[in-house]
Amino acid sequence: MEIFLIIAKLVGFLALTLGTALFVASEFSLTALERSTVKDDVVRRNDRRARAVERAHRTLSFQLSGAQLGITITTLITGYLAEPVLAQLMDPLLGGLPFSEAAIAGITLALALIIATSLSMVLGELMPKNLAITHPLSVARATSGAMMAFSTIFKPAIVGLNGTANAIVRRFGIEPTDELGSARSAAELGALVRNSALRGALDPDTARLVDRSLRFGALTAEDLMTPRVRVRALSPSDTVRDLVSAASETGHSRFVLAEDGDMDNLVGVVHIKQSFTVPPHAQTTTSLRSLARTMTRVPGSLDGDALMGRIKADGLEICLVVDEYGGTAGIVTSEDLIEEILGNVTDEHDDEESEVTRVGNGFRCSGLLRNDEVAEATGYRAPDGAYETLGGQVMFLLGAIPEVGDIVDLPARSIDPDRDPADLTGWRATVVAMDGHRVDAVWLTPIHPAAPENDVDTQTQEVDHG
Repeated sequence: MEIFLIIAKLVGFLALTLGTALFVASEFSLTALERSTVKDDVVRRNDRRARAVERAHRTLSFQLSGAQLGITITTLITGYLAEPVLAQLMDPLLGGLPFSEAAIAGITLALALIIATSLSMVLGELMPKNLAITHPLSVARATSGAMMAFSTIFKPAIVGLNGTANAIVRRFGIEPTDELGSARSAAELGALVRNSALRGALDPDTARLVDRSLRFGALTAEDLMTPRVRVRALSPSDTVRDLVSAASETGHSRFVLAEDGDMDNLVGVVHIKQSFTVPPHAQTTTSLRSLARTMTRVPGSLDGDALMGRIKADGLEICLVVDEYGGTAGIVTSEDLIEEILGNVTDEHDDEESEVTRVGNGFRCSGLLRNDEVAEATGYRAPDGAYETLGGQVMFLLGAIPEVGDIVDLPARSIDPDRDPADLTGWRATVVAMDGHRVDAVWLTPIHPAAPENDVDTQTQEVDHG
């Protein structure tokens, strides 16, 4: 009879452990499921299990409370049954130890507790948890029926416990919900896209396009604009023939008109297509002032999504970006916005020189690259500061107008994740080209512990005074 009771208790221990596994699997599978996945399964199969999963997911808070109650009940009963039985089975094995009966009883009980808890945790919690996270829909379909039945039977207890917990949570100013929110922020979606690309689930080019699209709304007009130092302006007194010549020379189709060359005194904008409305014999006498159209003005803080709407609403697809002092900061065209998402878009009129080129063990970068563009292209992430571009950071650190050949070590917020941190101590910037007082090009190199202080690639010692 005693052997029968021991066997019965062991069988009960295994059965209760399986019960714990069922509740744990149900809890984690329902939590891991997206609402869209549940609805798709109902549409695709429309069977009893799919509908049970949908009902359980719709009352998620109630079902999770039921799962916690089930886990608590089965765990307590498991400990009540298993520990005495295991202690009884081990008692003869430890009887020969040179200890007192009280000490042996204590050792036996401790070992029984450890074994029972370990078995319950591995078989009843860890294994079903991992299985539910890996295959949430399949596990939910297998467990939702039993979970719903248990929740129905113990509904009064679950409602009482859940209501008590909700009341306490509300005292902290938080309103409980029965469903997990399925919405994702742009940052979360960006992380999902990057992880999908790393795992091969998304093509790298597609992932890059989606990631840039998600980050577009966080950029401002100041980030997206062509700065005023790179804007080609014409005079209102110039003629249509001058417009045609400038378009042929630069490949640009739109030109702002600056009074007396003052970029803060713009009278409008002209488009090359307007020259087609002027007869050839009148092109040398017709001033651009007569063709000028008013430009849409936007603040530099305007976000990318709103800026896209302004650009689309403007017939010339160009906006003037105004800084906080009311002066001209730059211009934004539809091409600027497209390139921010798609990358550089070139035609037969564009200079196809890349803004980032691999040179030696570093990168030759345009000084106008924003900090986030430098990070994406090279891995160097600049700390926040009173600068927005690589050239601005170099000028800020030098504390003077740079000259070709100037070298400065850059403070880093983080390093290139593709490099071994043990082999990389920082980054160094060497000015290789200036455009007037502006840093035109920088040679950006990682600094290794063994790197000589003045190891500058002679290939980059080119001067470009624009």
